[in-house]
Amino acid sequence: MSEQSKATAGKASITVRCPTCSKPVTWSEASQFRPFCSERCRLIDLGEWANEEKAIPGAPLPDAVNPDADKEDDNW
Repeated sequence: MSEQSKATAGKASITVRCPTCSKPVTWSEASQFRPFCSERCRLIDLGEWANEEKAIPGAPLPDAVNPDADKEDDNW
């Protein structure tokens, strides 16, 4: 029996849901895209963050730190 097999022997496997499609994913080293079920679901999630469809809630950044602060505002 390998060292890894000995380390995981007797441990219950943990199953989580893929954040993108909700398929069950076994949380283990064999699941290379965890917590996602596939590379496709991982890339869909990445695209949602890149398109700012997802964000961590919080107060807006001050202008000195905000990278968009130097852009022209057409509303003036």
